[in-house]
Amino acid sequence: MRALVASGAPLAGDVLVAGVEGEEDGGLGTFGLLRRGWTADLCVVPEPTDLGVVPACAGALTFRLRVRGRAAHASRRAEGVSALEKLWPVWTALAELERTRNRDADPLLARWDIAYPLSIGMVRAGDWASTVPDLLVAEGRLGVALDEDVASARADLESAVAEACRTDPWLAEHPVEVEWWGGQFASGRLPEGCDLDERVGHHHRAVTGGPAEVWGAPFGSDLRLLTGLGGIPTVHYGPGAIDLAHAPDERVPVADVETTATVLALLALEVCGLRA
Repeated sequence: MRALVASGAPLAGDVLVAGVEGEEDGGLGTFGLLRRGWTADLCVVPEPTDLGVVPACAGALTFRLRVRGRAAHASRRAEGVSALEKLWPVWTALAELERTRNRDADPLLARWDIAYPLSIGMVRAGDWASTVPDLLVAEGRLGVALDEDVASARADLESAVAEACRTDPWLAEHPVEVEWWGGQFASGRLPEGCDLDERVGHHHRAVTGGPAEVWGAPFGSDLRLLTGLGGIPTVHYGPGAIDLAHAPDERVPVADVETTATVLALLALEVCGLRA
């Protein structure tokens, strides 16, 4: 934006910078932006893409599992049922579900070992070291395939959990409870026939001298709101690698930031054009 202003170019169109909150937990900021009536001819989200062009994002659904056991003094462990041990058959079933759901991933996500990851990120169990834990709460995220209905993805996980419970005598009588909460991201992609990815790639080549990689992201983002709810063609293009996101040393290279800024300024000049 500073470069555009400093250039003095009399733009024929408007450039909007939308700083929104809540992107990591469902996208309420972008939802609010669209509900207030803001729109655009196109949008570039500067997610870390290693300067690749990302026209599609898988979805991600946050879930919570409650595994019930039976408390007992640790010295009489056999009289209790450890909720921690009862997580294992469910864990195994979810690992198999992940393998099944990734057998025919969209070619746009071919660069990833796991296109639609299923991960448990938090596990809490037990109240005391000498007590068999009677409750375990696990929280994780389920990857949603490109173009997959969210209800179908949820049903896949619920069925896998239910089947794991049916094969265990204790869990058959005390089935694991599944709750959907927190961030709920559908998948999204650039509309067919839109050339925004090619436009960004053209300016990337002009700035860097080489082609931009084009790939699909294995994570949910506001792209699906902008394209689906807002009808705004959207891609991701930004500095740094997603590998470093959510890590203690999260960072992006300054050189990548400069490249991104230059590419976006050139794109804005092309799209907006100059007043006569």
